[in-house]
Amino acid sequence: MSVKQVDEYLRGLEEPKRSTLEALRRSILEVVPDAEQVISYRVPAFRVGGKTVAGFAAFRDHMSYLPFSGSVLSQLADELEGYTMTKSALHFPVDRSLSKELVERLITVRLAEAGRGSR
Repeated sequence: MSVKQVDEYLRGLEEPKRSTLEALRRSILEVVPDAEQVISYRVPAFRVGGKTVAGFAAFRDHMSYLPFSGSVLSQLADELEGYTMTKSALHFPVDRSLSKELVERLITVRLAEAGRGSR
């Protein structure tokens, strides 16, 4: 059921937002292929071993990657230079997804923090 809810969320977006977040979804699932896709706090999210480790959201002027942790982004501050962010959200352009390498780093840090090790 949750995969369908994530599909519905994406279908509700206009281009290029939809394509940008579909690319991010693919990258997340390449890093954690067994992740459960859910809706958490009204946004698509990915759970591994019961812990939410990644998510995303579309806004009017930007996209957000959500690590579902207040410390992941600060741990990767050097790698995230040039992006705007809050404590719990990394913002990126509506027409350019995050690189798979960056997604992998974000998830690896979150998994380690959640006690799951890397992948």
